[in-house]
Amino acid sequence: SLQQETTRVDFYVLETGEPSARLRYACKLAEKAYKLGHAIHLRTNSGAEATALDNLLWTFRDGSFVPHELCASGKNSQPVSPVTIGHGDQPPPPGDVLIALTDTIPAFFDQYQRIAEILDGSPACRQLGRERYRIYKDSGYEPITHKIG
Repeated sequence: SLQQETTRVDFYVLETGEPSARLRYACKLAEKAYKLGHAIHLRTNSGAEATALDNLLWTFRDGSFVPHELCASGKNSQPVSPVTIGHGDQPPPPGDVLIALTDTIPAFFDQYQRIAEILDGSPACRQLGRERYRIYKDSGYEPITHKIG
């Protein structure tokens, strides 16, 4: 088809409401995308969540290796890792996959070819996810939903 390269938005909906489930699933997605040669940015709500994700990426699976780094705030140095983690107002490094763990859609989302939104089973997370889904649709995107058992 002649359709130009557009941003693809995927929602991964986890059954479990366990708090760390989203972070663990984000690690799995990051590992998969890294092995496919992508540059990935993970966006969290807070510095604490970014640090938790940073630690989890080393340990979530035996034998997995995902080279990653936290984006330092106020530092404009280019990251050397293919996987970066950021939060707050930090401008993201260039990349092609955005894994969003934020309550609201990051302002820079359209810089990416692929966006992965991860929801868990908690009512608050689902509600915020529905709002983001609507915003993507209203902006002309067609999000694809994947139910993860």
